[in-house]
Amino acid sequence: MTMKFSVQGLLAASVLCAVAGLAQADEPSCATIRLSDPGWTDITATNGVASVVTKALGYAPQVGTLSVPIGYEAMKTGDLDVFLGNWMPAQQHFIDDLTAADAVEVLGQNLAGAKFTLAVPSYMAEQGVKDFADLAAHGDAFDHKIYGIESGAPANANIQKMIDTNDFGLGGWSLVESGEQAMLAQVDRAEKDQKGIVFLAWAPHPMNSAHALTYLSGGDAYFGPDYGGAQVYTLARKGWPEACPNAAKLFSANDLRA
Repeated sequence: MTMKFSVQGLLAASVLCAVAGLAQADEPSCATIRLSDPGWTDITATNGVASVVTKALGYAPQVGTLSVPIGYEAMKTGDLDVFLGNWMPAQQHFIDDLTAADAVEVLGQNLAGAKFTLAVPSYMAEQGVKDFADLAAHGDAFDHKIYGIESGAPANANIQKMIDTNDFGLGGWSLVESGEQAMLAQVDRAEKDQKGIVFLAWAPHPMNSAHALTYLSGGDAYFGPDYGGAQVYTLARKGWPEACPNAAKLFSANDLRA
């Protein structure tokens, strides 16, 4: 499934917000909108579009680079206003924590039909690695390593759990934690030498056109069915939509369509 950012919908919402602003202005404190970017290309893109539109409406967006755990903690303490990258169900335990603390509001779903699980270069799939259960038998080809993203990411915790419990025969393997770009640079290097590498992959993301990837089946217990089928939601800190209704209306209309 191909995804695209609904710029038309976002721009239409901006017009509505501008008109609404004539009747009901947001509080002065709403002029600055604080967003979070975990360093993921897809969230950087959506933050970029949102920043362009909100600037045109007179807001001052501020995007901070924060890991997922730190970003959610900032939302809990009131130091972050909006997050466009709540991948579900991968981030369920963070949402449970925020909900228990009455610290978050869901503005809407901004992406449907995403996926998020382990993948290998397609030349490795041609050698028989198509499922999580195939990894152990090819351990030497992968140097018994799985490449993840930044430390603290829920997906990394899932990988570590597989290793710790020796699920799929992965006991003794190691998780390599790094940022998205460092992980993909490692994929580039492996591809040039046609070497084995298994890593976290997700869609939509430019990696799917930059690399010939095969998503692995069999990881439903850790990443969910349909290759980690996911929905992405826009979150706001508790009370922000009520204090900043025009800005919240804009982000509520920030959606992606198939």
